[in-house]
Amino acid sequence: MRTRIIATSLLFAGLWGSMAFGQVLQSQQPIVHTASGRVRGVIQDDVASFKGIPYAAPPIGEYRWRAPQSVTPWTEELDASEFGPSCPQVSWSNSGVKLMEDTSEDCLYLNLWKPAEAIGDSKLPVMVWIHGGAFVGGSGSEEMFSGEAFARQGVILVTFNYRLGTLGHFAFPALTAQNPEEPKGSYAYMDMIAALRWVHDNIASFGGDPDNVTIFGESAGGVAVHSMLTIPSAKGLFQKAIIESGGGRTGVLSGTPLYPCEGYPVSAEQIGVNFARTHGINGTGAEALDSLRALSVEEILLGGNDNAGRGRVPTYSGPIIDGQFVKETFEDAYYNNHYAHVPLIIGSNNAESSGGFITARTKEELFSIFGNNKVEAENIYNPGDSLDFKQVMTMVTTDRVWAEPARFTAKEFTQAGLPAYIYMFSYVPEALKERLPMGAPHASELPYVFNTLQTRWGVNEITGTDKEMARLMNTYWANFAKTGNPNGESLSMWSVYTLEDSHIIEFRPNGTACPIPEPKKERLDVVEKSFGR
Repeated sequence: MRTRIIATSLLFAGLWGSMAFGQVLQSQQPIVHTASGRVRGVIQDDVASFKGIPYAAPPIGEYRWRAPQSVTPWTEELDASEFGPSCPQVSWSNSGVKLMEDTSEDCLYLNLWKPAEAIGDSKLPVMVWIHGGAFVGGSGSEEMFSGEAFARQGVILVTFNYRLGTLGHFAFPALTAQNPEEPKGSYAYMDMIAALRWVHDNIASFGGDPDNVTIFGESAGGVAVHSMLTIPSAKGLFQKAIIESGGGRTGVLSGTPLYPCEGYPVSAEQIGVNFARTHGINGTGAEALDSLRALSVEEILLGGNDNAGRGRVPTYSGPIIDGQFVKETFEDAYYNNHYAHVPLIIGSNNAESSGGFITARTKEELFSIFGNNKVEAENIYNPGDSLDFKQVMTMVTTDRVWAEPARFTAKEFTQAGLPAYIYMFSYVPEALKERLPMGAPHASELPYVFNTLQTRWGVNEITGTDKEMARLMNTYWANFAKTGNPNGESLSMWSVYTLEDSHIIEFRPNGTACPIPEPKKERLDVVEKSFGR
C-alpha cells in the first residue's frame, strides 16, 4: 500500500485559534473513520471526495493470482486527496505498444464522492461504478467518472480499480491446486466483490446506506454487473443494478470454462499453459507457477499477447467459469433463476459497433449467420438491398451482441415479477453528427450518465441540448438509485417493461427522452428466433 500518511499537528499553526483550526480542518479536510483507519478527504464547493482508499492488500508477489487479501490497518490518518495508481494495462500510441504510465500492480484502490454535509446517519443511496475496457483496460479514476454530479443529486458514488488482463483472469493447473479453499480464475470479479464488501462495511461512516446500493457498469463493466447478479458470493451486497451495453446472452461476453468441456475449443487452464509457454515455461506444476509469479508486469502484459490472444494459440482467457465461484454463464443463471432478484435498468446505444464480434465480409455472409431465418433477416434489415454493408453490419452487430440480449435479460426479470426498465441511447451531439451518421456508438452515453460533458472526445462546445441530455440521464440514474424507480419530477414517464406493453425509453437524437413502443421489435425478434434458446 502506498504511504500517504500525513501529520496534522502543525497545519495552519499560528493562523487560527484552536477552535477555528478545528472548524477549518473539518470543513475543508473531512476525516472519516473506516474499519482500517482514518481517511482524510477534500471538500470542493459542496462535494467531499475521498480518493485512493485501499480496499484490499496489494496483489503482488505471492498474492498475484490469488483472491483479494485483507488490508493491513493503519494508525495515522491516510491522505485521501489523490487517486491511487491504475491497474497495469497496455497503451497503444504512435510510438508503439507499451505499458501505460502511472500504473502499478499495487492498484486495488477506490474513490468516493458525497454531499459535503452528509454525516454518519444520513443514510444516502449509494452507487458503485464498475468501469469498462474489455477487462484489459480502464480505471475507476478516469475523469469522466467523477461523482460530483451524483453527489449533488444526493447520491454517494464509489468507483474502484480491479485487476486487468492476464493479471485479472488467469488459470493454470498448479494454481488451481494451490490454496484449495480460495476461489480461482476471475480475480477481477473477486476484486469487485471485495470492493462491494468494503462499501457494505464502511459506507455508513460516510453517510451512506449499506442497504441501498446500486451497482452499474458499461461494456465489460456491464458484463461484470451480469456476473455480480449471478455469482452467489455477491448476493446481498447490492439492491439494484444498471447494465449499459453489457449483453446478456452466452457467447463472447460470457466466460471460458476452467476445465475442458463440450462446446468450447480450449479451456482456461490450457490457455494459461499456452501463456506460460510463450515465456519459455513448459511445466504445469508448482515450479512453473513460481516462474510465472516471478515475471515482471511488462513481461506479462507485453510479452504474452495479453490483450488480443488473437494468434492461432490463445493466451488470454477473459472471464472464467470455474464452477465454484462463477458457477455458470449468466444466460444459464437467468434461465435457472439463479440470480439476485433486484430492480434493473438495462439498455444499449443504437449504433454500438460495426465489427469485432461477427465474422462476415459480405452481406451474404452476414445474413447466413441467421440460418433458416436468413431471408426474413434480409427483408427486415435490408429491404430492397437499400443499405451498404457497414450500415447493415452495424445494425446486426448492435442487435445480436447488445440490444436483443438486453431485452432477453429484461424479460427474465419481468417474468420473475421484478421491475425492469429498458433504454435505447440515440443521442449524438451536433458537432459529431457528420462523423456519426448511423447514431450513437459504444460508450457514447457515459459523459451524459455522469454529467461530465467536458470529458467528451471530439467536442469542445457544450450546447444547451447537451446539458439537457446530461441532466435527464443523470437524474433518471440517480432516481433509480434512490428508490428503484427512475421516474421523478420534470422527467418523461419511463414505464416498466412488460411483455404485454413493451415500451422502452429512448434518449433521442433531438436531446429529449421519450417513452416509445419497442422500436426494433421485428429486428430483435428475428435475432431471438435465430440465436436464442
